[in-house]
Amino acid sequence: MRQDRSREVRPRPAIVRCIRYAAALALACVGAAAAASVASAGNASRPVSAGSSFSLVRPIAVFGADDRAFLPAGMTALSKSIGLLYEDRSHSVCTAFCAGDDVIATAGHCLFRTEGERPLRLTGIRFRLQPEGATVASSRIAGSAQNGEAQHIAAGSRALRVKPPIDAVQDWALIRLERPICRGHALPISRQPTSALLKLSAAQRVYQVSYHRDFGAWDLALGRPCPIRRSFKGADWRAIEKDFTDAAHVILHTCDTGGASSGSPLLIDGPNGPEVIGINVGTYLQSRVLTQRGEVVHRYKSETVANTAVGAAAFRPALEALAHADIISTRTGMLSLQQLLASEGLYEGKIDGIYGPRLNTAVRAFERNEGRRETGLATAALMKRLAARAAERRSTLSSRHHHPQMETGSVGSHTVSRDRARLPR
Repeated sequence: MRQDRSREVRPRPAIVRCIRYAAALALACVGAAAAASVASAGNASRPVSAGSSFSLVRPIAVFGADDRAFLPAGMTALSKSIGLLYEDRSHSVCTAFCAGDDVIATAGHCLFRTEGERPLRLTGIRFRLQPEGATVASSRIAGSAQNGEAQHIAAGSRALRVKPPIDAVQDWALIRLERPICRGHALPISRQPTSALLKLSAAQRVYQVSYHRDFGAWDLALGRPCPIRRSFKGADWRAIEKDFTDAAHVILHTCDTGGASSGSPLLIDGPNGPEVIGINVGTYLQSRVLTQRGEVVHRYKSETVANTAVGAAAFRPALEALAHADIISTRTGMLSLQQLLASEGLYEGKIDGIYGPRLNTAVRAFERNEGRRETGLATAALMKRLAARAAERRSTLSSRHHHPQMETGSVGSHTVSRDRARLPR
């Protein structure tokens, strides 16, 4: 008798399709044949070729009508405080501003690019001021003559993440220059808390001054007013803040920007003139992504939510530290610093006297262990603290190896009975 066997039917797995939101930070530095024109002599440079490109170039972020305008007569003094930061080999151009006589501030990615990308050649970077009716002034980074530029830079991050969790709040850099070309024209850093900026924006007190690739012939542009908000159409703050590592110090604004505006200051007018409330770094984008079985099968066009700036509170402490720092400038000193940090178990790189990412990480780790603010600066004060700890370890080790002893006399035994023993009177 033949037994019929039914074929086993297995259900086919369901094809799961879902829509989720993806976010990113599009950076606003520019690469073009611009560096040559920026470096050219004279008070005006020819416009950049529209067909040129660079890995970090993004379309400009203009919200509605383009409100950018040339500086009015009463604000032209800002050309003595805000300049161009450029590197001719990579054709990278950003905006930077004076934060001290010989210190400038800009976006960190203008120097170190982003996570996984190769940093710029620091020896080729120059900062240029172009005051109205005056000779152009420019300077390299301090230490350039000795290939020691890296230790004269304080930065929030040297490997910036531009996808969630976005660490935009670390996208700042403070640079000490070879020459004090900013003397007398530093922009003060505002102490207004980030929470107060919404009210200042509502009163139309916030504005931006920057260079843009597509504006004039490398003329400063004024963007005013700059609305600052938390939530936007289709992008609620509760969702936005999850995309950033530290949303508390992130400023989302809708002032019009263009290529090369990375590093430009967001400003308010204080009692003594313009004050910096933040550094513009890029544009916050959201896009819908279609996924199937966990794999992305289609990306929809990204939508611009707002421009992004780093609040002043994020970099003000590092600026104060850099202003008073005695930076180690010799190779011998850097060798000693590497050796001391290696003895702490914090530095695992080559003992070569070169300030690189590993040494920066080790310095930050030591500062963190001490309970200090992280600056990453290779300073004489840091060296002194490390040397004191090394001396203490040597002293402790020496005391462990020294075991003092005391000899005592021998004690004999009595062999006579107690009643016959003669005790000293």
